[in-house]
Amino acid sequence: MRKNVLIGFLLAVILFAGVTGAFSANKNKNHDDLYRQVELFSDTLAIIQSEYVEDTKPKDLIYGSLKGMLASLDPHSQFMDPETYNELKVDTEGKFGGLGIEITIKDGLLTVITPIEDTPAWKAGIKANDHIVKINGELTRELALTDAVKKMRGKPGEVVNLTVLRDSENKLMDFKIIRDIIKIKDIKQARILEDGIAYIRLSEFRENTLKDFNNALSNLSKQKMNSLILDLRNNPGGLLDVAVKIAGRFVPADKMIAYTKGRKEEQNFEFYSDSKSAILDLPMVVLINEGSASGSEIVAGVLQDYKRAIVIGKTSFGKGSVQTVIPLGDGSALRLTTSHYFTPSGKIIHGKGITPDILVEAEKEDVPEIEPEKSSKGTEVFKEIESAGKNSPVRTDSFDYKKDPQIMRALNTLKAIELYKQAKQ
Repeated sequence: MRKNVLIGFLLAVILFAGVTGAFSANKNKNHDDLYRQVELFSDTLAIIQSEYVEDTKPKDLIYGSLKGMLASLDPHSQFMDPETYNELKVDTEGKFGGLGIEITIKDGLLTVITPIEDTPAWKAGIKANDHIVKINGELTRELALTDAVKKMRGKPGEVVNLTVLRDSENKLMDFKIIRDIIKIKDIKQARILEDGIAYIRLSEFRENTLKDFNNALSNLSKQKMNSLILDLRNNPGGLLDVAVKIAGRFVPADKMIAYTKGRKEEQNFEFYSDSKSAILDLPMVVLINEGSASGSEIVAGVLQDYKRAIVIGKTSFGKGSVQTVIPLGDGSALRLTTSHYFTPSGKIIHGKGITPDILVEAEKEDVPEIEPEKSSKGTEVFKEIESAGKNSPVRTDSFDYKKDPQIMRALNTLKAIELYKQAKQ
């Protein structure tokens, strides 16, 4: 009887999906295939409920199945139970208790996209592309992205222990990080460096970023700004419309900024600049690195495509997929990848990143020697290790641009452009 109920429930879901257009080409064949697989699924559920050593709740089984289903698609698609969905809403407020790390799943490993500047993770020395192999002594293998976030978030003042594999150093490292209230400040620096060359450090794209960015540009113009370095290093993205509007400040109106392409026509979108007061004659350099992702890659990509700016630094992260959040009836939701981003010239961002016009390595930090372990990605990483090493040096908050080789290359590039303009005149 229970088996029949499950089959009826699942068939009803499939029929509803069919009505809403979830099945396109070869509809009948797809239906037949799905019916056969649903019967296998329902048989398994029935066997678990009748034969498993402990009593099981149908909701727990269904939720577990959905989590596995979405996780099998790609690292960014996920099923969110009501609690996780509510946490996602908290993310958009720009203030929460945690470590300050943007993470994803890359090559099967829990990977840092970027540490958020001035947060505990940043100050402890966490870097982009670090692989988190343990959280509080627990291996992260097979750990869902949302579960990893839950383990790192919590009450401010509490210690979180991370074991990190850093491929660039072929080392495992231990970090003891104290949670804090994470307050994200979009613009870290906005100042004239020298010879009229302005510098803006943009850490994320949020609701008030455009207003703050415009104010910064206005103030720098009053200080006789004649060129601009836009620093998008370790910028993980944020709100797409804000990134599009900021890019639009530097290209003519009605120019394409980016476009998305999915399987269905309604998933394809084009984004255009709409600024009526675009700054078109200001020489620019955009700085990116492996921690630049999503919205920052869109900005760097469009300015590079239109030859509106010279891009300097290291190849960006390559996070160019679009996730659509689809609420479900019981308060849960699907976060589903529905399309990919492309630059105006057609370059795909996802998995590729933006390649700089001028490749410049960042200054290498001194790291204490630690016994290396196997650094091949996959299960070999997750062998139990009682002592992985020591913390890396703590970052300081001082801003000395003359010690930053990427900023110095940007300065020299803009000075050369100015000299060329003067010689041409």
